[in-house]
Amino acid sequence: MAKSRLIILLVLCLNQAIAQDQNDITQFNSALNKFLNVRDLCISENGSEAFFTIQSPLQDISQIAFIQKKGNEWTEPELMSFSSSYMDLEPFLSHDGERLFFVSNRPLDDLSKEKKDFDIWYVERGGSDQEWSMPKNIGAPINSGLNEFYPSLSKNNNLYFTLESPNGLGKDDIYFSRWENGSYSTPQLLDKNINTSGYEFNAFISKEEDFILFSRYNEEDGLGSGDIYISVKDDRGNWEKARNVGAPINTKYMEYCPFYHEGDQTLYFTSRRNELSPKLFNSVSEFQEYMYESNNGLSKIYMTHLKIKGITKE
Repeated sequence: MAKSRLIILLVLCLNQAIAQDQNDITQFNSALNKFLNVRDLCISENGSEAFFTIQSPLQDISQIAFIQKKGNEWTEPELMSFSSSYMDLEPFLSHDGERLFFVSNRPLDDLSKEKKDFDIWYVERGGSDQEWSMPKNIGAPINSGLNEFYPSLSKNNNLYFTLESPNGLGKDDIYFSRWENGSYSTPQLLDKNINTSGYEFNAFISKEEDFILFSRYNEEDGLGSGDIYISVKDDRGNWEKARNVGAPINTKYMEYCPFYHEGDQTLYFTSRRNELSPKLFNSVSEFQEYMYESNNGLSKIYMTHLKIKGITKE
């Protein structure tokens, strides 16, 4: 008897958008509108914790913050305990919730004060009610003298990340490294169905490594500045040619930093979409509310239901 195998099918076609309507795409949390730029987000498996990057207007100051869900309400944002004067960004929580990966240009130790290139770091804890450890550099062979960005882990701890390397296909490319016998193998460049001579970055890998979401910049089939793409593995374990997820998720503005919560089939992503239009204001406070609360062209986190079906075949 042939073994059953799981085939990932996308609710995606050229003539039909993934989301039924633009109104299906909403801001993740209006409380984050107090920040000028919120760049990326990850959420715990049980949905009770969210970690995200807050940045200055020109993105030259970058810190990681978190919120927790108490009942049905999110708490006020707090900075992570390991915050420093260096740039921290792009958190990713392991599936057991005990290790938080992130990117930083902080020095390797406290003896140095000079920032370095961007590396992947992590902090650890014994449980969600425990304190985080001091940051640890993930080290070689992942980190190098080049910039590493946007860590994402499958359930078996295989690591996917962005690397700026002269040996890649483009300026930014997506690599992965296998977790083998308690350490990471030499990173491998994903093939031409994922990477091109352009920019591929911000990859999110699914738990079972059966689909990958990532960003491309200024592609011919794109809708604008940067778009989110998706690729699935075929029955031989090879990545299929990546496809643009289309409108209304992608717009003429920049869409990037995807994160998919498989438990509730929700896609979270960053967008600089702008829907402001001239109007009459009755007060300064009304003007401020409109500017901060609206989709105003600054980096905000959005969410939408995205169904990726699993179908069993013989």
